Parts: sequence; structure tokens; C-alpha cells
Amino acid sequence: MAEYLAERGQVGDHGIVVLSDAARGRRVRIARRGATLLSFEVPSLHGAWNIADGYRDAGELDTRPSSRFAIMVPFANRIADARYVFDGEPYDLQPGVTGDSRAARHGFVRGVDFQVAALEADAQGARASFATQAIRPGAHPGYPFAIDLTVNYTLDAAGLTVEAVMRNVGEHAAPCFFGWHPYFKLSDQPIEGWELQIPADSVVRTGEDFIPIAGEGALAPLSGRPELDFRQLQKIGERELNHAFADLRCDVDGRARTRLRDPESGLAIAVWQPSGVMLAFTADTVTRDIRRSVALEPMESWADAFNRPDCADAIRLEPGAERRFACGVEIEGP
Repeated sequence: MAEYLAERGQVGDHGIVVLSDAARGRRVRIARRGATLLSFEVPSLHGAWNIADGYRDAGELDTRPSSRFAIMVPFANRIADARYVFDGEPYDLQPGVTGDSRAARHGFVRGVDFQVAALEADAQGARASFATQAIRPGAHPGYPFAIDLTVNYTLDAAGLTVEAVMRNVGEHAAPCFFGWHPYFKLSDQPIEGWELQIPADSVVRTGEDFIPIAGEGALAPLSGRPELDFRQLQKIGERELNHAFADLRCDVDGRARTRLRDPESGLAIAVWQPSGVMLAFTADTVTRDIRRSVALEPMESWADAFNRPDCADAIRLEPGAERRFACGVEIEGP
């Protein structure tokens, strides 16, 4: 039997791919809709356990509650009032919409059916590549730019890697960056007893709308916010988190690892990224299974980055230029 397999499958009317690591008992299912991870099975003390609190069926893939495992491009999280200015030009992502209905979240590709550009397995791993050209001028109000997007998933001995490749195929520079919105469930035990570690020195200060405040004051040292200081592994407890953590510290291999562990089952994961911010969310406001999983969201840049001068260089993609951002999940226990 081959150690790694890459196969096609189906969930309702939705095509999926299945990547398997037989030697380690791991299996990942990813839908063409949004290039969305649906499940990630790993061995546990009581048999296979799905650490991904993703969409459970085809209906949820269609309605996308809580943006579970969303690929977020060309922006992650929120844009204030759905408006931004780029190269001196103002843009409105929701023209004609007024009041509380104005909102821009998580980019444009959650409902897109990606093409499976490659599906293969060999002795080193199983890989699937999803591609779309859905981001084009005229397709999305307030975003007259052309971005080719490829999302590569690799399952190998190290775990799961997610890589976004963003290429500006238009004639003008574009604001564009990547984020991933996974929810992890390590057991049926309450998350209050789970342990969390985030290797960050700062937390992003926001208003009640979760938009970062303007200017340098948006970064608060964690030394002055002990209630949010997870630099040492500790129980989540009753804390409600919906915070972006910045100034990430990388290990010697260049990866900053956010760790989540259930001490009762021993199941532990590390979500890694090379840079950017880590948004931790304890799922207090989701539409189902409140506080039954924890979202750990690697983002290349901040919420409302399109409006922040301090993020301008990080999100700018020149004509013909390509940028890659990779992150992933390592299984650390049991």
C-alpha cells in the first residue's frame, strides 16, 4: 500500500480531494468550493479524531457559517466601513449599501469553485493545487484589480502545509494579501481546559468593531496586558479571545508556532507561519457550537490593512509580480 494517496471525492454536489498519509493515519479532505479544508483526521488515544471543526455537509459549504477554514484573499478579516484608499483613489466595496449592513470580510473567494490544477502523491507526500481567476475587474465592486490565485495543500511527514500564490495579472498595482481561517477542535472537552501558547510580544488594539485603532498606538506590548499574554503555555480558561497577536517570535527554522493542547487527551498541534499576525478566536459568537473549538488564523497582514499606511508595503502587489505566503499545521501529540 502506498504511504501517500491523493484522490478525488464528492460531498453532495461538491467535488473534493482527499489527501492521505497511511503510515501516520492522517487524512485531509478539501472542497473545490473556496479551496476549503473540511476535515483533518489524525490518530488519537481513542482512534481517529478530526481536529478540523469545519463544514459538516454540502449545505454548510453553500452557506459558509462562521467562515470555517476560509481562504481569505485579497484581504483577511475586516475592512472598515467597506471602504479604502489605494494609491490616492477611494474605493467602495459596497456601493449603495448604507448603515449597519455595510461590511466587508474575508475576501472574495469563499464561494468560488476552484479548479483542481494538480493532484498527485509520491513517496514524500500528497499534494493538491487549487486555482482560480475569479478576481477580475468588474467581478467585485470596489476592487478593479486582476489577481490569479493558487492554493497548494501538501500533506507530508511534517503535517499539512497551505501555500497561497497571488499573482497580479493586471496593469496596475493592487492591494492583496492572504489569510486562513481554521477552527480546531482537539476533543469534546470544554476549551476552558485547553492550553494555548502564542509567541507574540504585542497585541493589536481594536475598537468595538474589531477594526485596529489608527497609528502606532494600535500595538500594545503584552507585558502590559497580562490577561492576553500567552507567551507561556497556559489554560484558556474563561477568557474570550478575538485578538490579533503581532511581533511574532520565530524558532530557528523561521517559523512562529502557535500551540494548542488538550492536556486530557494529549492531542496537541502547532499552527506555524513565517510572519504576519496570528488572530486567536475562542468562537464565542459563532452560529453553532459556541466555544467548542478555537480559531487560530495566520494572516499575512492586519485587519483593515488596506487602510493602514504601516501595512502598505506588505500588501502592495505590483503588475506582473507574484507573492507567496505559506502556513501550516504540525501534529505534536500524543
